[in-house]
Amino acid sequence: MKLTDFTDYGLRVLIYAALRPNELVTVQEIAQGFDIQRNHLVKVVVALSRAGFLTTVRGRSGGMQLARAPEKIRIGDVIRTMEPDFRVVECFDIESNQCAITASCGLRGILSGALKAYFEYLDRFSLADLVVKRESLLKVLDTGVPVRIVRPQKSQKPVRAARAGEN
Repeated sequence: MKLTDFTDYGLRVLIYAALRPNELVTVQEIAQGFDIQRNHLVKVVVALSRAGFLTTVRGRSGGMQLARAPEKIRIGDVIRTMEPDFRVVECFDIESNQCAITASCGLRGILSGALKAYFEYLDRFSLADLVVKRESLLKVLDTGVPVRIVRPQKSQKPVRAARAGEN
């Protein structure tokens, strides 16, 4: 499963805010720190604020901060909130499912179990777990050099992990 950039950016915003617990942080400083377009982050911040993860202060000296302690923000909750769709395959969507074998196929049950296990695992962790290496994270973010997001080119093939017993 691949998370959207929207969710990735949401987690980064929360990490940034968690690293500065007694400060109001701005969209502009987060955008610069992670080399993300400001307009993308504004939408992310609005979603995080509406969901109760951030509080925002408008105005010239405004900004945002965490709405609750990092220990109280579950990673699973953030991802559930930010991701638009967990229909892993067509048969997850009862409204538009056109698969002829849904009634007889076990795929939906297996993938539902996998998705449940995925969130059960994520729910074991909080935002505090993401910022355990606080000093190291601050050092990287406070250098003034943006943290670049590196993605493989579309023409590049993903690297396959070796299976057990392969060399």
